[in-house]
Amino acid sequence: MKRMNIKYIGLIAGMIMTLSSCADLLNQEPTVDLPSSNYWKTESDAESALNGLVSDIRWLFNRDYYLDGMGEFVRVRGNSFLDSKGRDGRAYRGLWEISPIGYGGGWSEMYRYCYGGINRANYVIDNVERMIANTSNEKVVKNLESIIGECKLMRALVYFRLITMWGDVPYIDWRVYDNSEVDKLSRTPLVEVKNHILDDLQYAFDKLPEKASVRGRFSQPAALALRGKVELYWACWNHFGWPELDTFTPNEEEAKKAYKAAAEDFRKVIDDYGLTLFRNGEPGECDELGKADKLPNYYYLFLPTANGDGEFVLAFNHGGTNTGQGDQLMRDLAGRSIENSQCWVSPRFEIADRYQSTVTGEYCAALVKLNPASVPDARTQPNSAVNPESYKNRDYRMKASIMWDYEVCQGLMSKKVTGWVPYIYKMWGSEVTINGETYMSYNTDGTNTGYVFRKFVRNYPGEERADGDFNWPVIRLADVYLMYAEADNAINGPQPYAINLVNKIRHRGNLPPLVSNKTATSEAFFEAIKQERIVELLGEGQRVFDTRRWREIEKVWCEPSGKGVKMYDTYGAQVAEYYVNQNSLAYERCYIFQIPESERNRNPNLTQNKPYR
Repeated sequence: MKRMNIKYIGLIAGMIMTLSSCADLLNQEPTVDLPSSNYWKTESDAESALNGLVSDIRWLFNRDYYLDGMGEFVRVRGNSFLDSKGRDGRAYRGLWEISPIGYGGGWSEMYRYCYGGINRANYVIDNVERMIANTSNEKVVKNLESIIGECKLMRALVYFRLITMWGDVPYIDWRVYDNSEVDKLSRTPLVEVKNHILDDLQYAFDKLPEKASVRGRFSQPAALALRGKVELYWACWNHFGWPELDTFTPNEEEAKKAYKAAAEDFRKVIDDYGLTLFRNGEPGECDELGKADKLPNYYYLFLPTANGDGEFVLAFNHGGTNTGQGDQLMRDLAGRSIENSQCWVSPRFEIADRYQSTVTGEYCAALVKLNPASVPDARTQPNSAVNPESYKNRDYRMKASIMWDYEVCQGLMSKKVTGWVPYIYKMWGSEVTINGETYMSYNTDGTNTGYVFRKFVRNYPGEERADGDFNWPVIRLADVYLMYAEADNAINGPQPYAINLVNKIRHRGNLPPLVSNKTATSEAFFEAIKQERIVELLGEGQRVFDTRRWREIEKVWCEPSGKGVKMYDTYGAQVAEYYVNQNSLAYERCYIFQIPESERNRNPNLTQNKPYR
């Protein structure tokens, strides 16, 4: 399949980079614009503009693994928002140690750059619409309408991000050229923005092809999947409530309609386009403990081997080596022994017990935290977190996602293989002997949990730490399966079709199907769906949005004024403590984010969300 050229192109590049550098909300006031007399004449011009827009919007989503730092299963100790080669992640700037509490006020850059992306989408839409008005060639019109469809899909995606974080936000669907056009705009009610998003996605669905002809472009399933997700969130807000957004009144009838609409869209994605899970959802091979010659298929889903696969319903691609547009995954998730990566992001101890037994399909006995320095037999005690045998016969996604003591991965340096490196917590870059062979242990000095990620970390040479060309998934087919099951269950209770979809997700982990008591009631099935979302989507930026839309922050952590939740490493040392004696306001500020005060200072008509007044 031909790969889309995602490099910035000529004057388009200059225009977009200039827009990105401005400091105000919409990043407007470019010093260079593209006059229609010189540009916007051919389909090639429109294609170039679209490619630049895709490249720009990508930076708003491709480091969403940072967002998992707001949840209970991933620690984010910092980020590489902008590296020495200028690869851009400025939307995430200002978020260093991302904590599960107090994060609602730290996303001013994301807010601002979202509007920059919207403004650029509007710029392309406006000009391509003018091109359509000036041609009678039906084939050209169809192609240009498809380009507008992709732009509207991206505009919808960005607005969806805005409303999930801030609720009511100003809605702008025109290209802004002067600050005076927006300096007095009020926030648009949530329902109106949601309806505009759905209108954009309906247009996109109508105009996009069933299958993209070029990798990195969008098609009908992407529009349907995103529309279903918007409807699902709308259903949740109406069913579970959103009291922190005091301009919104939940309505149970609205919730039922939205659950039904979401299920219908997800069902079409699943049934109508011939899409399948990566490698048909088969688990593949899983090497024995302490080896990594054969890794499960789930591991390869998060390498470029899966680029262009049908499981990636909505994804943004990267340019790889020498493009300045490589992904940052390995740099952020791997340790020093792999191209001198920095291990900004690591799994917490708490995720390990979520991986179920391939024998019983149930949870295994809880891992016991033991320090080998003070407990001589810690590495042999049953269920010890530092005993490799405790991880035997687990969900294959565990081996594919995280590493525990004496697991190995491929060392890489200067684009070359350096040999196997065993991970041993707190033994960073040391000489170790295992079964008579000597190794240098994996240097992951950035983790304090006892685990590191294998998911997203490349195991082959040839690319620097920030030169990956992986297609970052915004919506995967597995996510669609689980969202369909959730939406259908909310209306109809557990149904065979939905249960089968969840079992397909479990099968990729080599788990047996759900037992009958897991599907006996809608409540039980919902819990099974939640469990699959945790392990299937780990590190993909979904968990925090799930707990917020389900109103489960208090359930995940503790009730207001509670004693808090202590978090530990595999040795039993306390590494963090959250929600200690926190009042209700602290929780409210996790359910909705703060409208940036810098924007309110510039625009007196922007009201502030309730928990920040």
